[in-house]
Amino acid sequence: MQRPCDGDNYTCGWSIINRIRYSGFGRAIAKKLAECGAETFALSRTQADLDSLKSEVPTIKVINVDLLDWDKTREEVSKIGHIDLLVNNAGVSKTSSFIDTPKENIDMIFDVNFKGTFNVSQVIAKQMIDSGKGGSIVNLSSTMSEKALAKGCVYSATKSAIDMLTKCMALELGPHNIRVNSVNPTVVWTNLTLQYKDELMPLLALTPMGRFPEIEDVVNAVVFLLSDKSGMISGECLRLDGGLGVH
Repeated sequence: MQRPCDGDNYTCGWSIINRIRYSGFGRAIAKKLAECGAETFALSRTQADLDSLKSEVPTIKVINVDLLDWDKTREEVSKIGHIDLLVNNAGVSKTSSFIDTPKENIDMIFDVNFKGTFNVSQVIAKQMIDSGKGGSIVNLSSTMSEKALAKGCVYSATKSAIDMLTKCMALELGPHNIRVNSVNPTVVWTNLTLQYKDELMPLLALTPMGRFPEIEDVVNAVVFLLSDKSGMISGECLRLDGGLGVH
């Protein structure tokens, strides 16, 4: 099975939840995969984001659904049909100290970051198994899954959960020729992360390469892990951090 940017067309699907219009990984990944010739489905809870994406890339098929709605998400994803490739990009964050974090913040962040990924992956992986054609799944995680950051305990915990979910999925789905990996970027400046610039900037001094990655770097890593060029890579949590993880 060829993969995007190797010349053939594929049916690809992934969940994208863009909380801020015109920014973030999901939009860039969707546009890149469509450019590579993939039949692309983009999911978001924000219709305006989907409308603007559709206006830029008319071939992308858009689905308006909130990943917080477990049953509705399963219903909508099941309607898509066979999927070869899945990118789970949904993610939210809300900073607060461990002592002051309310239950509703924990529930909301875990529901989107972890349960949203689990839910969509479960539906698509079942379809991949039934088709007998295999596939590739990429989960968007973070270097914060391993690096503690003040006021980021819930977000970091969800990303640690995504890393272990990635490995467990790779173990169970490997016999069906389904590869599962995660991309774990450090700080990438978007409208979301710029809100926490003061808290995140100290990480730059710890980064051997002296810079943070761009959105394009994340897109390239995702495309690589979807492609047959990474055909024997599975269960890997790929740090995209300019060497920050050596500490």
